[in-house]
Amino acid sequence: RPEAPRLNHAWTLTKIRMRLALRNRAFIVFSLFIPMMFLFLFVGFLAHDDPGAVAYRLASVLSLTVMGSFWGLSVQLVTFREQGILRRFRLTPVGAGAMLASSILSNYIMTLPIVLLEFWVARLVFHMQGWGNVMGVLALVTLGMTTFPALGLIIASVTNTMQETQLINQLLWWGFLLLSGATIPLPILPAWVQRVALFVPATYLVSGLQTVMTGRGGISAIGPELLALAVSTILAFAVSQQLFRWDAETKVPRRAKLWAACALIPFLLLGIWETANNRLRASALMDYMSIQPRSNTTQPGK
Repeated sequence: RPEAPRLNHAWTLTKIRMRLALRNRAFIVFSLFIPMMFLFLFVGFLAHDDPGAVAYRLASVLSLTVMGSFWGLSVQLVTFREQGILRRFRLTPVGAGAMLASSILSNYIMTLPIVLLEFWVARLVFHMQGWGNVMGVLALVTLGMTTFPALGLIIASVTNTMQETQLINQLLWWGFLLLSGATIPLPILPAWVQRVALFVPATYLVSGLQTVMTGRGGISAIGPELLALAVSTILAFAVSQQLFRWDAETKVPRRAKLWAACALIPFLLLGIWETANNRLRASALMDYMSIQPRSNTTQPGK
């Protein structure tokens, strides 16, 4: 069966990628210390010693941890291409699919312990009440750690240089941070920003995690988020596989960026649907109000 060798190749590459990553000090800093810094900043300072607000703030930290692979994998793939490492792999039986799958799988295996550590610290140090809906958290974290790396791999496929890759990454990353509710709660953002946020992939990860972490809903309550992330993962992986380049000298097809946009179709459709029924914004408001003191009667703007 041809599938068996491909799986073996992907798993072998996954182990190699993990060994290389663990030898890289920059990986340790960005994958461990930066998430812990966000944890103590968001939970330690913004939760205001309120155990009830810890879970809500932890959802933002988990989102940032999961989305971090978007930046890392795209830069890594471009670096491998510029250094000629991918050209060497081309001489082996390894295909583009196995190479890309190993990137996502190795990232998942190494990021999952960080997520568990964040839960443990939130519970032990900040006295988080409960664990939220565990199945909902696991589903969102798993899909998030496949969707955002796959989107990052598309960026690496359509850019020619490291400078171009970093520029696009920064623009998209700041959009994820500022529009999704990961740093500033969505309900307190201006109404027009909230409407724009409905078309941002990160919004559905953040909002979904806030819902399941606060215990307001389970998997059934985040069905649209899970569906959008799952479909986007499949599309993004398929597109990145088609656009994959082994050599830096290989030109990007003219229609590559149009193909890359296909991965965002699920969020475009979901954004249009959310604009019409206002489900996500209402849910985000309820999540936000659930951590406010009962004496606080101030309502965020509509």
